[in-house]
Amino acid sequence: MIKENQRFLNYFHILTDSLCLFLAMAAAYGLRFSVLSSEAEHLPLSYYLWGGLILTPLYLMLYSLWGLYESFRSRTVGQEILLLTQTNLAGFAVALAVSALLKSVNYSRLTLVFFFVFSVAAAAGKRLLLRLALRHIRLRGYNVKNVLLIGAGPLARDYLAILTHNQALGYKVIGHVSAGGDLPELERLGGFEALEALLERHMPDEVVAALEIEDFACLGQVIQVCEKTGTKVSLIPFYAEYIPARPAVDEIDGLPLINIRRIPLDNAGNALLKRLVDIGGALFLITLTSPLMLAIALLVRLSSPGPVIFRQERLGRGKKPFMMYKFRTMVVNSEAQTAWSTNSDSRRTPLGVFLRKFSLDELPQFFNVLTGSMSLVGPRPELPHFVREFKESVPRYMVKHQVRPGITGWAQINGLRGNTSIPRRIDHDLYYIENWSLSLDIRILFLTLLRGVNEEVLP
Repeated sequence: MIKENQRFLNYFHILTDSLCLFLAMAAAYGLRFSVLSSEAEHLPLSYYLWGGLILTPLYLMLYSLWGLYESFRSRTVGQEILLLTQTNLAGFAVALAVSALLKSVNYSRLTLVFFFVFSVAAAAGKRLLLRLALRHIRLRGYNVKNVLLIGAGPLARDYLAILTHNQALGYKVIGHVSAGGDLPELERLGGFEALEALLERHMPDEVVAALEIEDFACLGQVIQVCEKTGTKVSLIPFYAEYIPARPAVDEIDGLPLINIRRIPLDNAGNALLKRLVDIGGALFLITLTSPLMLAIALLVRLSSPGPVIFRQERLGRGKKPFMMYKFRTMVVNSEAQTAWSTNSDSRRTPLGVFLRKFSLDELPQFFNVLTGSMSLVGPRPELPHFVREFKESVPRYMVKHQVRPGITGWAQINGLRGNTSIPRRIDHDLYYIENWSLSLDIRILFLTLLRGVNEEVLP
C-alpha cells in the first residue's frame, strides 16, 4: 500500500509542479509588464507561456535528479525547500543561458527572475500544504508504514522514542523481535527463529534492525530472512553515535569502507569551487570596504598608541598556525595571546567597543581569505592556548581543523559567539563541515548580514 501511495504522490507532484511552473511564468509576466511597467514593445504572453512549457520537462527532470520525488518522511521542510531552491536555481541558470543564445527572441531577464521566485514559492507552498494534509491523515492512522523492530536494547528504545515524538512521520511499529529482551511499550512477537514466519504473517513494509553489539552475530540471519521474504530491511548500527547521519562509503576491491566523518570539501571540485568563491568574494569586499577600512585605520591610529592592525596567532586547517588580522580594539597589552576578551574588558578602547559592536574589526580578515589562510565561511579559528585546553575537554573539537576557518560560520549565525557553550559550538561546526554546500555558504553570508550587530565578543 505504501508503494502505491508513493507512486500516486509522485504523479500528483509531477502534475502540480507542471501547473505551478506554468502559473509562475504567467504571474511573472503579469508582474513585469502589467504592474511594474506597461511597455508597448515586448513579447506577448504566448511566447512566455510556450517558454514555460518548454522549460517544464527540464525542471521536472531536475526535480527527479535532486530527489524531490522520493519519500520525504525523513526529510524536514527546510531541507526540502533548500533542495527546491537549488534545483530551481539550476533551471533558472539554464533559462538565462538559452535566452541569451536566442538572438531573435528577446525574453525579459527580469521576468525570468520573477519566474524563479514564483516557481520556488509555488512549489514550496504546495509541498507545505501537502505535508500538512498528510500529517492530518497519518495522525488518524492512515497512510502509515508498518515496521517490525528487531532488538530490545537502547538503540531500539531510542528509535521508538523518535517515532513516538514524531507521529506525523507515519511509522507504526507493529511489534519487536528479540533474543529475550523486553520493551514495555511494545509487544514482543517472538525470537529470531520465528522471524520468517512473522514476516509471512504480518507482511510489514519494512524491518528495522536495532541490534546491540551482543546480538550482532544474529544480523546475518536477519538480513538473510528479510531478503528471502522480499522485505525491505534497514539497519541502525550499534556504533551509530560515532558516525554522521549521512556517512560516505568507499570501497576497496568490493570491500565497503564507512567514512566516520564525511567532508564534502575533501572533493577536489567542491574545494576548488569554494576557493574561487572566496577569492572573488574577498576581492569584491576589499574593493567595496576599502574607503571604510582606510577611515577605521586612521581612527585606530589616533585613538591610542600602538599598531593599526592587531596580528594574533590562530590554528587553521591541518592544525597549522597562521596570523589572523583584525583592527586593534584594545590598548597594547601582554595578554593578547592567552586571554579571552569580554564585553566589560577594561583593555578595550572606546573606538574598539564600537568596532566590535558592529564586527568592523574583522574587516582585515578579507586579506586572510585572499591569501588562503581563511575562508569567508567556516568554523571560527581559535588561539593555540585554548585549542590545547579544549581538545582535552570537548569531544571532536579537533575535527574543525579539517577545513579552513572562516570569518563567519554556522555556529555564529545561530548565536554561539564569544563566551558561549563550546560543545554546542562544535556541534554546529561539525554540522557545517558534514553538510557543506555552496548554497549553505550563501545562506550563512546572507544571515550574517541580517544579524550583523555583534551582541557578544567574537573569540
